[in-house]
Amino acid sequence: MLFLLDELLHDTDAHDRAVGAEAYIWHLVQDGAIGLLTTHDLALAHIADFLEPEAANMHFEDHIENGHISFDYRLRPGIALKSNALELMRSVGLDV
Repeated sequence: MLFLLDELLHDTDAHDRAVGAEAYIWHLVQDGAIGLLTTHDLALAHIADFLEPEAANMHFEDHIENGHISFDYRLRPGIALKSNALELMRSVGLDV
């Protein structure tokens, strides 16, 4: 089975999302599934640690110029260390 999941359980509170996502992905992997989980929630990054060596965190790098974001689409190991949300908010005039 192949799974492609984006922002799994995104409408739940942070604690329940972390517990539920970990259990769900663990069951998929235990059943032999392979796939991708994408998220902006860094609290979910621990799922890969829990499932090593069957799972790993990967990220793209981005660049913001004149309020526009672009990605290089090159997978890099680990979680993204750069946050862009505040910079994007400033680019549309929010004083943050």
